[in-house]
Amino acid sequence: MKHIASFRPRFFEVLRGYSRQTFSADLMAGLVVGIVALPLAIAFGIASGVSPEKGIITAVVAGFVVSLLGGSRVQIGGPTGAFIVIVYGVVQQYGETGLLVATFMAGVLLVAMGLFKLGAVIRFIPYPVVVGFTAGIALTIFTTQIADLFGMDFGGEPVPGDFIGKWMLYFRHFGSVDWANLAVGLCSILLIVLTPRFSRRIPGSLVAIVVLTAGVWALRTYAGMEGVDTIGDRFTIRAELPAAAMPAMDWEVMRSLFPVALTIALLGAIESLLSATVADGVTGDRHDSNTELMAQGAANLLTPLFGGIPATGAIARTATNIRAGAMSSISAIVHSLFLVAVVMWLLPLIELIPLAALASVLVIVAYDMNDLRTVRHIFQVAKSDWSVMLLTFALTVVFDLTVAVYTGVIPASLLFMRRMGELTGLHTCVSREDEASGHEIPIPDKNNVPDGVEIFAINGPLFFGVADRFQSTLNAMETPPKVFIMYLHNMSAIDMTGIHVLEEFLERWRKGCRVLFAAVRKPVHRTLQRVGILRTVGEENVFPSLDEALLRTEEILEDTIMARGKSFATADFEILKLLRERSKN
Repeated sequence: MKHIASFRPRFFEVLRGYSRQTFSADLMAGLVVGIVALPLAIAFGIASGVSPEKGIITAVVAGFVVSLLGGSRVQIGGPTGAFIVIVYGVVQQYGETGLLVATFMAGVLLVAMGLFKLGAVIRFIPYPVVVGFTAGIALTIFTTQIADLFGMDFGGEPVPGDFIGKWMLYFRHFGSVDWANLAVGLCSILLIVLTPRFSRRIPGSLVAIVVLTAGVWALRTYAGMEGVDTIGDRFTIRAELPAAAMPAMDWEVMRSLFPVALTIALLGAIESLLSATVADGVTGDRHDSNTELMAQGAANLLTPLFGGIPATGAIARTATNIRAGAMSSISAIVHSLFLVAVVMWLLPLIELIPLAALASVLVIVAYDMNDLRTVRHIFQVAKSDWSVMLLTFALTVVFDLTVAVYTGVIPASLLFMRRMGELTGLHTCVSREDEASGHEIPIPDKNNVPDGVEIFAINGPLFFGVADRFQSTLNAMETPPKVFIMYLHNMSAIDMTGIHVLEEFLERWRKGCRVLFAAVRKPVHRTLQRVGILRTVGEENVFPSLDEALLRTEEILEDTIMARGKSFATADFEILKLLRERSKN
C-alpha cells in the first residue's frame, strides 16, 4: 500500500482548476507536437526494422499512457532514436514476436523500479557512460540511414546487423547510389538546418517532409519520374489500430531476452528522467521520478499488446511541447489523438513521403544527439572519465548497447571506488618523540599527547576500497604503543570489509596495548555495536570526544608505569598535570 500511495500522476492534479484558456493553450501545443511527432514516429519505426505503423502505434499508445499516468506535467512519450539499435538487433535475431516480449518485460522492470523508488538511483549512472553510449547510438543511427539517404540497391544481398558489416556492404555497392534519392535527402537536410533561421516555431523536419513530399508527388504526377522511393513503395500501412493481443510468452525466449529487456528498461528510465529534468528546468516544475518510471513501465506494457515498439520520454518532442505553450499533460493527449486522426483520414499522404527525406530527419536526429561541448569538457577532466566514455562509445558501435552499458558502468564504478579510496584519509598523529612520521589531524593541542600514545584518524568511509591501505598503514608500525586511540569523528560509514580489517587489527594489537575509540558517529556506532566490536574493545573504552579519550590515557599510563615500578619522566609529569587540571575544569 505504501508503494501504491507513492504513485501520484500529475494528470489528476492539473484537472483541478483547469480552465478554457489552459485547454486552448494545450490544444495548440498538442497539435504542434503531433505534427512534429508524425515523421519521427514513422522514421523510428522504419529504422528499427519494423513497419512505419508500429512507430505511429507506439507514439499513440505510449504518448497517451505517459501523459495520463506520468509524474511530469509536460512529458511527451513515444519511440526515440536511442532504441533503434536495440530494436533492430532484436528483430533480426528473434523477430517481431521477440521484440514484443522484450518490450513487455522491460515494462515490468520499469514498473518495479518505480515501485521500489529507484528513480533517484537511476541518475547515479556515470555521465561519461551516458555520453559514450549516446554518441555510439548516434553514429549507429547515422549508419542505418546511409542506404535510404543514398538510394542504394544491394541486389538482394541482406544487410548485416553489425556496424562494420554495414559499412563493408556500403563500400561494395557504392556504385549503386541513386542521385535522385540523394538529392532529395540533401535538400531535406538543407531545409531542416535553414528553417530555424527564419522561424523557431515551425519545425524544420516538418518543412522538409512537406516540401519534399509535395515535390516528389509533383514530379511523379506531371513528369513521370518514378526514381525516388516513398513509404508506399516499400510498406503497406493499415488505417486502423490493431486489436490488443498478448504476445506469446516462452520461458526460454524470455530468459534469453532478459539482458535486452533490462537494457531497454535502463535506457528508457535514463532518457525519460533526463527529459523530465530538462522540462523542469524550463517550466520551473518538479516531476515525480518514481511515478514517471511506473508510467513509462505501463506504456511499455501496453504498446506491445498493439504491436508497438519500446517507448520512453522524448526530449526533443517534450521541448517542442513546452515551446508551443503546453500547460499540462492534456497537450500530450491531444498529440496522441491527432496521430490517430492522421492515420484514419490522411494515410494516402503518409505513403507519399520519400524515404530519403525520412532518412535525412534521422541524420539530423543523430547529429543532435552528440553534444560536442560536453565531449570536449570530458576530455579536459580526468583521464579515467574520457577513457570510460571512449570505451562505452566503441562497444556501442562495434557490439551493442547491452554490452556497452554494462561494461561501461563496471570500470566507471571501479574508478569511482578508487577515487573514494584515495579521498579517505588515514592519518597518524603520534607522540612528541615521533611527530614527523605522521600527518596533522584536528586535535585540541598536540602537545597534550603523552609519550606512548598514538592517535589514528580515519577521514571518510572505511570500505573495501580502503581496507588494503588501512592494513598497510598499521603494519608499518613495528611496535604497538601503550595506548592507541581510534579517532573516528570523520569516519562516515563502514562496510563488511572495513569491519573485517578492524577486527583483525584488534585481534593483533589488543594484547600489546589499550585501544580506545573516540568520537564515533551514531550510524557507525550502531554498526560496531551490532557486530560486537565495541564489546571487544569494551564500552568503557569508547568516548564521545577525543579530549575525554586523552584524559583516560592519564589513568592508563599511570597504572602501567606504577605497575612496573618506574617513575615518570619530567615531561610526562607536566603533561599529566595539565590533563588533571583540565579534568577538574
